[in-house]
Amino acid sequence: MAIVGGGAAGLFAAIWTARADAKRRIVILDGAKRIGAKILIAGGGRCNVTNEKVTPKDFSGSSPNTIKKVLNRFTQPQTIEFFAELGVRLKREPTGKLFPTTDKARTVLDAMLAEVDRLGIEICLNHRVENIRASSDESAQPSFEITGPWGHLVATKVILATGGKSVPQTGSDGHGLEMARRLGHELTPKTFPALVPLQLADGDPLKQLSGISLPTTLQLTEASGKRIETVHGDLLLTHKGLSGPAVLDISRHWIAASAERAVRLSVGWLPELSDQTLQADLQSLGRRSIRGYLRERLPDRLVDHLLAFCEIRPEQTGVDLTKLQRKSLVGVVLDYPLEVSGTLGFKVAEVTAGGVPLSQIDLKTMQSRIAAGLYLCGEICDVDGRIGGFNFQWAWSSGYVAGVSV
Repeated sequence: MAIVGGGAAGLFAAIWTARADAKRRIVILDGAKRIGAKILIAGGGRCNVTNEKVTPKDFSGSSPNTIKKVLNRFTQPQTIEFFAELGVRLKREPTGKLFPTTDKARTVLDAMLAEVDRLGIEICLNHRVENIRASSDESAQPSFEITGPWGHLVATKVILATGGKSVPQTGSDGHGLEMARRLGHELTPKTFPALVPLQLADGDPLKQLSGISLPTTLQLTEASGKRIETVHGDLLLTHKGLSGPAVLDISRHWIAASAERAVRLSVGWLPELSDQTLQADLQSLGRRSIRGYLRERLPDRLVDHLLAFCEIRPEQTGVDLTKLQRKSLVGVVLDYPLEVSGTLGFKVAEVTAGGVPLSQIDLKTMQSRIAAGLYLCGEICDVDGRIGGFNFQWAWSSGYVAGVSV
C-alpha cells in the first residue's frame, strides 16, 4: 500500500498500518528532499505535540460531532503514551501546550522516523505524486495507479496525507486537494489560510509600534454588533500588521466572515478591565496624569498612540479630562477598531481551512465514501484547529484511524 505525503499524519498512519499488519509492504511517497519539514518548523522549532485538554470545540470546519468521532479513537492521553513509548517525554506549559522536554522538534521527528525504520516502512523522497488514477474495473479488487516524474506504481490501497495549502515550500501546495477532487470528491466551496498573521491598511499608525506584545481580547462582530467570535490571548504588533496567538486564532473567523458580509474587528488593550471600572478609575485620578495611569498598565509607545488617537495631551490630568474625552479614551482602550486589509496568506499560514468534507469520509475508518480503497487523513480534511497543538492532535487521531483500518 502507498501513503502519499510524509508529514505528521502520513508518518503516523504508516506506523499504525505496519503495527496492525507487519507483513504488508508500505511505501511513503513524498516530493521533498527531506522529510518532516512542517514538524521541524512547528512551534518555533519545538513542535507543540498536543494540548493538555482537547475537545471538538477547539476545531472549525466540519461539525464538532463528526470531528469528535475521530478524536475519540485516538485521544490526547494516548498521544502522550505513544510518544513516551518512543522515548519522547512531554512537558506542559502554562498555556496548556505540550512540548518535548528537549524543546526540539527534531526529537519528535527522529523518534517517529526510528519507529518507521524499525517497522520496515520504505520512504521514497523526491517522489512527488502528480496523479492517482483508480481502477475502472469494478469487478476486480480496487487498485490505484500512482504516477509522477519518477515513474509509477500500483497500490491496492492508498492513504492520502498530502496536507492542504499552508507553507507550500514544504510540499503542501494544494495538489493533494486537486487529486482528491479528480478522484471524485467535492471540496468545500473555499479553502483559505488559517492561523495566519493579519495585515493592516497602508499608513496604519499601529505599524509604527512594531515589537509590542501584550495580552488582549479580540472581538469580531457583524456590522449590527452581533458577536461572531471572541479570542483572549497575546497580540504582537509587527511592521506589517498583527500577529501573536490571539490574532492567529481569530484569523480564520475574520477571513470566513469578511468574505460574506461587513464585519468589525476590535481589540481590548486592557482585557482585565470593564467599561465601568475604567470609567471609575479615570474619574478618580484627580490631578494624576492620565498618561501615568495608562503607562502603569500598557507599553509607553502604545499609550502615546492611544492618547494622540483621542486628541488628549500627554500632560493632561484626570480633572482636565472632559466627559467626551473620557468616553473616547475608554472606547479606544477597550474596543479599538482594527483596519485589517488582508492576511499574509498560505505562505506563512500554519494550517488550511477547508478541504475534503468529513461527510465524504467513513469516520470509522477514514476511508473515502467516493473511492473504495482510498483513505484520507490530516490537513487535507475539512478540519482546522486553533493554536496550541490541536492540528497535530487531529493529524495523530485521523492518521491512527486510517492506519489501523487499512
